[in-house]
Amino acid sequence: MPKNKTDLLTIDSHLHSLELESIDFFVRMMGILGMPRSVGEIYGLLYFSVTPLPMDKIVSRLEISIGSASQGLKTLKSLKAVHSTYIAGDRRDHYIAETEFRKLFSSFINDEIMPHLESAKERISRMEKSLTEENKKSEFYLIRLEKLKKLTKTGSRLLPALSGFLKM
Repeated sequence: MPKNKTDLLTIDSHLHSLELESIDFFVRMMGILGMPRSVGEIYGLLYFSVTPLPMDKIVSRLEISIGSASQGLKTLKSLKAVHSTYIAGDRRDHYIAETEFRKLFSSFINDEIMPHLESAKERISRMEKSLTEENKKSEFYLIRLEKLKKLTKTGSRLLPALSGFLKM
């Protein structure tokens, strides 16, 4: 941890290429999850930030719009990937990245994936009901629906176990 402003500036100048690599890394990771680029950029910047950053600093460092930063921070907060902290004498919110990946993945499974699995079960049930008598005779449709049922059943068993394991 830096002791004074000079140390902080020295650290910041040495981190420039590290920050760029970090940002690129998290942009790609968030892209895999279907998240906007700005979400990865913000998390990547905050991940290697020695101090909490206010939104205006995030905007200027990443050269993104205020709207993009606001939306990205909102998404990251909902994923519990960042949280705000109080800095004495400054009325702005300052943001810190959550660095416990086990906690992040567990939260993502419980808050983002599990609700989709539950709605998937309802959809499969509606698909079954929508089959006409003629389609019910087709093994093709029945096999496909069974595969979807197995997928959701397996996910419903494995994901809570994985989430519990990650919390340990």
